[in-house]
Amino acid sequence: MEDEVDRLVAAWRRERPDLDVEPLEVLSRVSRLARHLDRARRLAFAEHGLESWEFDVLTALRRAGSPYQLSPGQLLTQTLVTSGTMTNRIDRLAKRGLVERQPDPSDRRGVLVSLTDSGRRHADEALAGLLTQERALLGDLTTAQRRELAALLRALTAPFDNTPA
Repeated sequence: MEDEVDRLVAAWRRERPDLDVEPLEVLSRVSRLARHLDRARRLAFAEHGLESWEFDVLTALRRAGSPYQLSPGQLLTQTLVTSGTMTNRIDRLAKRGLVERQPDPSDRRGVLVSLTDSGRRHADEALAGLLTQERALLGDLTTAQRRELAALLRALTAPFDNTPA
């Protein structure tokens, strides 16, 4: 089965036979898949009244386990945004009643961001919707193929995830 990347690579090989365009065979597909995944994610989140960034913050808190709270610094680490951006996001989520700020009992100057019951419901429902979308994207792959693909992608992403910022 031929795809758009096959056609793109063939054209580059014809036009630039002096270049090794093999990386395009993998990374152009990853890039195209990322665009499809982004659309599926936005759809799943919109069905639950969330934007992607809201889902990221809410699910970071949800994954923390009961009592579903993290410091703003921990949220920064998990969502890869600047402190100014995170402050704005927390403000907006608090205004919607999805999170609340509470004093950090171990640091009188600090705060903890906590998931409200509404925030937890939104996170749980949006995650279920996302998983439905993602299963559809992977539907043509066998379980063994999905595991192999996950391992190969992990080999590519692990160096980025384990590099100090």
